[in-house]
Amino acid sequence: MSRPLTVIGFLGSTLDAAKFGPSRWQKWRPSVGICMHEDLRVDRFVLLHGERHGRLAEQVVEDIRTVSPETTVEQRTLGFTNPWDFEEVYGKLLDFARAFPFEPEQEDYLVHITTGTHVIQICLFLLTEARFLPGRLLQTQPSRGEGLNPAGEWSAIDLDLSRYDSIATRFAAAAAEGSSFLKSGIETRNAAFNRMVDEIERVALRSKAPLLLMGPTGAGKSHLARRVYELKRLKHQVAGPFVEVNCATLRGEGAMSALFGHRKGAFTGAVSDRPGLLRAADTGMLFLDEIGELGLDEQAMILRAIEDKRFLPVGSDKEVASDFQLIAGTNRDLGAAVAKGAFRDDLYARLNLWTFTLPGLAQRREDIEPNLDYELDRHAQRDGQRVTFNKEARARYLAFATGPDAPWPGNFRDLAASVTRMATLAPSARIDQDMVEQEIARLRRLWGPAAPDDGLAILLAADILATLDPFDRVQLAEVVRVCRTCRSLSEAGRTLFSASRTRRASSNDADRLRKYLQRFGLEWAALAGA
Repeated sequence: MSRPLTVIGFLGSTLDAAKFGPSRWQKWRPSVGICMHEDLRVDRFVLLHGERHGRLAEQVVEDIRTVSPETTVEQRTLGFTNPWDFEEVYGKLLDFARAFPFEPEQEDYLVHITTGTHVIQICLFLLTEARFLPGRLLQTQPSRGEGLNPAGEWSAIDLDLSRYDSIATRFAAAAAEGSSFLKSGIETRNAAFNRMVDEIERVALRSKAPLLLMGPTGAGKSHLARRVYELKRLKHQVAGPFVEVNCATLRGEGAMSALFGHRKGAFTGAVSDRPGLLRAADTGMLFLDEIGELGLDEQAMILRAIEDKRFLPVGSDKEVASDFQLIAGTNRDLGAAVAKGAFRDDLYARLNLWTFTLPGLAQRREDIEPNLDYELDRHAQRDGQRVTFNKEARARYLAFATGPDAPWPGNFRDLAASVTRMATLAPSARIDQDMVEQEIARLRRLWGPAAPDDGLAILLAADILATLDPFDRVQLAEVVRVCRTCRSLSEAGRTLFSASRTRRASSNDADRLRKYLQRFGLEWAALAGA
């Protein structure tokens, strides 16, 4: 037995109106017509209307009872001051939806969106899409073809687009197009990286919240940030410019002035007003690369600018406004920096809503070949000459580039520089095997002894890494690996000290591990969230 069906619809002050008398049955009236279909049994009709249309509503109710005695009609008056005002209409309909005793487990609902002002129809659609109205959309229209049919035609729309194959296919294609755009059309093969870019694409188009891109130098944070901006601009989500700031170059008073601007005379040398980079990014996107290098004072003002869209230029007693979207980049572990007091925890909490860690090139060796082709394409566009490898040379270069002897410490910057050198020196625009051998030798000289690919570069500052003996580095890398696989500090301690703990009268594995990590300025929370 089918479940009861309730239709929720707004009275059409024009479409539902008709002069009283037999002639009204010669006209298509949407609200009445819904209840005249043999293939649509309506058990209850909730008829919404404004205060001015009470008499019309009563006539429609009486006509529904005439054509469908089994339908119970409930009138609900919604007092709109202006039925074309989005805020008022949405608010009143939302209040109705929240107060209505829906029972989706016991009955089905159709939300009629053919009648009412366009604003009412849009608001009903939005409330149904957001599941405040837990039903499907109902559309009606006059009958097509010859012959009068006052019932008209009807169709129900399920907002689960996965049920519509062609629409679902187009949505999937559009999503793939956005993801490919962020990757500059590079057919990357690393599954984890591809999943991350897919998620960045969804977040970028659905949220204005800050993004935090972490990863080693040269991993592509700046390039990805610009692609996110270009994608949002393509979708008309930003109108202003892309402003990129390398925070590592900002020091002292100059940092405040560069970021927030200054007033004339604010300090010696301030001979004119300066708007600042945050003002320059108004209605656009601000990319703060190496944000971990900012001082605590600058961090406090950045937090205020993110949350309130307002800040004080240096030497000014009047705030200025700038509505920008933010992407931050860093090659540091900001969680560890917070623990040391070098980074504000409130700013980190604000940035850490959407955090993505870009792997280095050595962690994406399967993506070296498509990126090699991308760099050759870039060289052709930049210099106007297409350069290619011969078959043996390409095979030799890729064997080296994807092998364990290539650490790629500079990541994609190293790869881009390598391709540029070979393309520039290639005779007759053809890279042969001798040139590849020369380039491999050059890379080995530039890199020196290969640094271990242990992932510590993103956790520790370069000065701390430089003090580690190879023995300590191997040990610390294993401790970090175990911590990332465990659910708690205690579990990690039990795993790491599984043998020695049996020889102790009492053991506090968690405390032993905590003290070991503190030797390197690391905290469990930073590792657990990595």
